[in-house]
Amino acid sequence: MLRLSFLIFIQLFLFISILKSEESSFFSGGETTNITNNKNSFSLEAKNLPEHLRVDFLVGDALFERIWEDSKFTSNIARDGLGPFFSSQSCEGCHINDGRGHLPEETYMDMDSISIVIHLGKDKNDLNTGSKNIPDGNYGSQISEFAVEGVLKEADINFKYDYSIGAFNNGMIYELRKPKISLSNLNYGNIDKDTEFSARVAQPLIGLGLIESIDIEDIMKNEDEFDLDNDGISGKANKVWDDVNQKEELGRFGWKASQPSIYQQVADALFNDMGLSNPLYTNPSNCGESQIDCLNAINGNSIEHDNLEVSNQQLELITFYSQQLGVPARRDIDDEDVIAGKKLFFELSCNSCHIEKFKTGSHSDHKNLKHQVIYPYSDFLLHDMGDGLSDDIPEYLASGNEWRTTPLWGLGLTETVSGRETYLHDGRARNLTEAILWHGGEANSAREEFKKLNNIQINQLLRFLSSL
Repeated sequence: MLRLSFLIFIQLFLFISILKSEESSFFSGGETTNITNNKNSFSLEAKNLPEHLRVDFLVGDALFERIWEDSKFTSNIARDGLGPFFSSQSCEGCHINDGRGHLPEETYMDMDSISIVIHLGKDKNDLNTGSKNIPDGNYGSQISEFAVEGVLKEADINFKYDYSIGAFNNGMIYELRKPKISLSNLNYGNIDKDTEFSARVAQPLIGLGLIESIDIEDIMKNEDEFDLDNDGISGKANKVWDDVNQKEELGRFGWKASQPSIYQQVADALFNDMGLSNPLYTNPSNCGESQIDCLNAINGNSIEHDNLEVSNQQLELITFYSQQLGVPARRDIDDEDVIAGKKLFFELSCNSCHIEKFKTGSHSDHKNLKHQVIYPYSDFLLHDMGDGLSDDIPEYLASGNEWRTTPLWGLGLTETVSGRETYLHDGRARNLTEAILWHGGEANSAREEFKKLNNIQINQLLRFLSSL
């Protein structure tokens, strides 16, 4: 009887200890955390943003949501300059409610392919060490399905899906899908034979400023490129070119960690996704040398905007907005299934890449982002995810098989915010189970252990992930 009572006491003690540790992780973004559970959960300013900076945040928000227009048909210099080629007319068009984008569904294959971009590139790693990628000869590194009046769009983007069937060890059947991209109506010549296509859905924007505020040393200490500890995990840092500082820096953002800063990521998206010149990319058009109509199109450069379409002040405000989006708090942290699911998450070694906790450093320009204990569940390093997820397009040091570990904070609010669940770089996974089952390469053993779980355990793991 005493032995039984002692065991019960020990179990209760462990449960209380776990629960206490979970209470701190409730605030996923430290003091930036917002306690929300609705479609606006990704769109709120950091909870600790000083009141006097709230106006800058709101102005940045307005610019983020701005619908840009063809200069040929508007005299409004505040919003002209779109294109000539573009994938969306606004930042919000891809980052739905500041969250994830998605692919067209098979029942609506003729719909406009918004909230995605199509990357082009070639798998020639030996030639790629110093560049973002190797572009196509005619279409560059990105192809656009939309163009302004008087300019032929580059091509029509077509999606089909290949389906495959698998089974868990308990016999439960699952179905996976993989998008198959093709291009038609090419208006500027043929695509090079060795050019690969890759759909990229927009990523959530929460916590970007916190990620930028992590000290380089804290990220680099988890790097193990040659797997010297023999655990099967070989995280690698991507070293990328910083166009602002004109030097090589650690890549932190994007699917392959190919952007060193939020400022550069925003500037790149403005130029390549919407065709808007800005202080970092000053060319008035995002055209190739052979795309004459595009090169001759009217642009929206104006004196009021520093002879650009987006002024430095505007770029800094959008950057500030992106830096100061708070992280939503976790939910159901005291639920027994959630707690059991977290235990399974660690037992499967998912935390080898999805590292639970960091503390931001002191180098940020924004006081409210300094010294924050955060729970992003990422190491922000590159990992080989296997041939199944490969897009055969390298970016700097990232091979076609390598992807940055995606932060998991806000994961359970995906559908609430963006209207549907789509995960992984091309949105192929329609739920979290499919996302896990696509993990290969370094994550292959974790995936196989996941397939051995019983239905109760699977539900517990998914409940934990949905609590993030």
